[in-house]
Amino acid sequence: MKDFKQEKTRVDQADRTIYDVKDRLDPAFLTDSGITPEIVNQISKEKNEPEWMRLFRLKSLKLYNEIPLPSWGPSLDELNMDQIVTYVRPKSTMKAKWSDVPDDIKQTFERLGIPKAEQKSLAGVGAQYDSEVVYHNVRAEVASKGVVYTDIESALTGPYSEMIRKHFMKLVPPSDHKFAALHGAVWSGGSFVYVPAGVSVEIPLQSYFRLNAPGAGQFEHTLIIVEEGAYLHFIEGCSAPRYYVANLHAGCVELYVGKNARLRYSTIENWSKNMYNLNTKRASVEEGGTVEWISGSFGSHISYLYPMSILKGKKARMEFTGITFAGEGQNLDTGAKVLHAAPDTTSHISTKSISRDGGNSTFRSLVTVTEKAEGSKSAVSCESLMLDSISRSDTIPVMDISCNQADIGHEAKIGRISESAIFYLMSRGLSEDDARALIVGGFAEPIAKELPLEYAVEMNNLIHLEMKGSIG
Repeated sequence: MKDFKQEKTRVDQADRTIYDVKDRLDPAFLTDSGITPEIVNQISKEKNEPEWMRLFRLKSLKLYNEIPLPSWGPSLDELNMDQIVTYVRPKSTMKAKWSDVPDDIKQTFERLGIPKAEQKSLAGVGAQYDSEVVYHNVRAEVASKGVVYTDIESALTGPYSEMIRKHFMKLVPPSDHKFAALHGAVWSGGSFVYVPAGVSVEIPLQSYFRLNAPGAGQFEHTLIIVEEGAYLHFIEGCSAPRYYVANLHAGCVELYVGKNARLRYSTIENWSKNMYNLNTKRASVEEGGTVEWISGSFGSHISYLYPMSILKGKKARMEFTGITFAGEGQNLDTGAKVLHAAPDTTSHISTKSISRDGGNSTFRSLVTVTEKAEGSKSAVSCESLMLDSISRSDTIPVMDISCNQADIGHEAKIGRISESAIFYLMSRGLSEDDARALIVGGFAEPIAKELPLEYAVEMNNLIHLEMKGSIG
């Protein structure tokens, strides 16, 4: 991890050095900006895809042109798709050896600590640069158990092609909303993971997505299938340098959790503040299965992010733990959704949000309990901390209960830092800035302890830096 030694004196000095280093734009190929049938056909041709995928893309584009912008979150009127480049291919094909990755791309991921993390604590790593995966590897001992971890394009034309076709955008159909349709039309890159029945992958897998090109979009697709009785922890990280033009992230994650299987999905989204983050994530959970979402949202100009869990089988479980940090110029609309569609299913949603310097943080949740879900339980808890009088925090919970035999609860807390707590800590020798940072760190600690160690350290450093001198 980066060694943070220099204390900041102003809020706009928060250290993003390792994220904001920009590589010279030198792609092997990129499309024109905008989105047209010609561009969609061009992307499919460049990838040498099967005909069914090309037709799928064109059908998605038609839906994209028909579906209006979302009406429930922050305004997207300033996002001009005519100025977004939807496909940027770097000068590298996918490599299985890190030494074979081109030096400029390799140096970018080395600054982010990806190779070191792989050596120390990961069972496999995928690295995407702009629109294509440039590196993918999985430990031999994991692959020997039948675990498949590769880029989704290789899987699309390889021995798992029928499995991809059966599952691709079935949980998140292009008709779901405008940016799901956009994803279906121009998706590129991402990961495919298959864990056979009864196999436990004790060491996490990780994919990292880096967007370097200004004015571009990233549209990776992640598809994970965990069969009966299996276990997997998957980590997703993403970042981009800051530009003064809009960038767009509209990825898609589809998770299939089998009977009595367990999948833990951890995400840290540390985008730059010119990013529109319009990501869609969804899980299907069979009988006795468990999906655990760990989510951290620390960047982007505007975010729409509501991971959804469909509890299909009896005693299926879902847990969502999330934190959002919104500063100046940020409007982060995040939360979670769950559908209880079977008896004795349980869900627990726990989120914390921090807003400062005029940042807007909105928690949005949807809990749906069908008539078939007798004996189901759901608990929703959201806590918001505002660090000044110009920031905003909103809570918008929705509960749609169609079953009398269900136990559903919701609680929300919105507040500010207690001046008496600041006074107490200062009386023990802390400066005012350190006292505030300590309180905010304690507020976030229940989330941090659920994150992979290096990400937890990164989050705590970020919070500490952002607090220094930012309020008074």
